[in-house]
Amino acid sequence: MKLIVLTDTHLVEADGNIIGLNPSERLAGVLDHAVEHHPDAARIVILGDLTHHGRPAQYAQLRDVLARVDIPVSLMLGNHDDRAAFIAEFPEAPMTASGHVQHVVELGSHRLICLDSFDADATPRHSGILCEARMAWLRKTLEAADGAPVTLALHHPPFLTGLDGMDDIRLRNEDELHALIAEFSNVVQLLCGHVHRTISGGARGTPYATFKGTCHQTPMYLGVAGSDHSIDEAGGYGVVLFTDDGVIVHNDDLAPRGAPTVDGHSA
Repeated sequence: MKLIVLTDTHLVEADGNIIGLNPSERLAGVLDHAVEHHPDAARIVILGDLTHHGRPAQYAQLRDVLARVDIPVSLMLGNHDDRAAFIAEFPEAPMTASGHVQHVVELGSHRLICLDSFDADATPRHSGILCEARMAWLRKTLEAADGAPVTLALHHPPFLTGLDGMDDIRLRNEDELHALIAEFSNVVQLLCGHVHRTISGGARGTPYATFKGTCHQTPMYLGVAGSDHSIDEAGGYGVVLFTDDGVIVHNDDLAPRGAPTVDGHSA
């Protein structure tokens, strides 16, 4: 089965912009491209930072933009979000008994577990956490999977990326998460947002992938402190295939308008 992965949409009000870019227009373009090229996708997941400031009007704007797609969409929270404002606009979003935006999606024989790493009181600011209640829910959900292959999705990476500024604001209790993962042999993939770049690797034995945002990106400044650098690069999205053999992660950047199509004899 096929999953479309978006992240870091950072919506502002309809006429607002970030570094001169309109996040709503950028998101609409990514959605249109994804649906055109992958109409068979079972679901779209957006890995958090749905809005830039967590304002009610920004979540209303998100709902308006998402109305253009018929594929089911799972929404997750990131550090730029506000849980109460999100729930007010999307009361239909699945939540746990503790009030966190977490749920499970069945994709054939695979299970996608969507986690809520938002922390309103984060220190350092913009870092993430999976609190005791969220970790307890995850343990029960992994037990309920009964050995079926599981992919964990969360906004904050529980691993280093080499982007020092972003690494400073990753998931704070990554050791606890990896200890739990180690108890289950069926966690086969991690999908994360937050860093606004396409990165793949392995963390303590578990493969991971991060994705570009739909609007602005983080420049490739390895070893540079600070997380407030942004650059106008093409937005992108992920295409994740769940097969009998495992998980395949593709990434697609939106080509500039008018870019030539490569003919079949160029390779």
